[in-house]
Amino acid sequence: MDNAPELTLMMILTIGSGVLAQVIANYFKLPSIVFLLSFGILCGNDGLKWVRPQDLGTGLEVIVSLSVSLILFEGGLNLKLQDLGKVSGSLRNLVTIGGLITLVGGGIAAHYFSEFPWQLAFLYASLVVVTGPTVINPLLKNIGIDKRLATLLEGEGVLIDAIGAILAVAVLNVVLNRDSSAIEVAEGLVSRLGIGGAIGIVGGVAPGGIFETIAVFSRRHQKLRSPSHGIRVSGSCPVPRERIGLNHSSTDGDHGKGSCHP
Repeated sequence: MDNAPELTLMMILTIGSGVLAQVIANYFKLPSIVFLLSFGILCGNDGLKWVRPQDLGTGLEVIVSLSVSLILFEGGLNLKLQDLGKVSGSLRNLVTIGGLITLVGGGIAAHYFSEFPWQLAFLYASLVVVTGPTVINPLLKNIGIDKRLATLLEGEGVLIDAIGAILAVAVLNVVLNRDSSAIEVAEGLVSRLGIGGAIGIVGGVAPGGIFETIAVFSRRHQKLRSPSHGIRVSGSCPVPRERIGLNHSSTDGDHGKGSCHP
């Protein structure tokens, strides 16, 4: 850990430049991705070389994975299921047929225009299928468009990330395992999807159940504390709050007998 101070300084510069890019974007009312990319180029290996991701070693993959998870989680929180239901058909076509067209078209274009080998061309195409909330959401905040279209683009930006990741892993497995059979590649892909899906379901259902239970108890607690509900005296009859203490002035001698008086 001899380079711990340098790594700490690099992380501070990375976070600081990202925050500065967001502030400048908000000031000029421009998409933040423009300034984030500019600051990344300026501070990275092609610029001042203040930020050197290769120095993080294997930690870079962990940081990127966590960052992508946070981005998708934040994008998913902004989605409204009721609004998505209105554009479900268009959204389904956009992330399936649209993604397939982008994959095939991008692969052909990369092969003929950039002269990539077919395998690398389709690997590149699987990467450009993704739009992502980091690109879509800042644009939508600065462009006044119809709410229905904005909802459709937001949903596509979040959902296509997962589909793009699956495509990228599948194509990469084919590229790296040229000698493997299609069955072996498919088994590896299915196992990853199964494990990831199981973790996602457990991680979503369990917190959802906990939050729902907390909400139920909270509503019951508020209901019990509501002034419209009576307070039971001696375990017998409910007495409204505003009538508590009236029996203290009673002279009929029936205190504590458990009877209810109007």
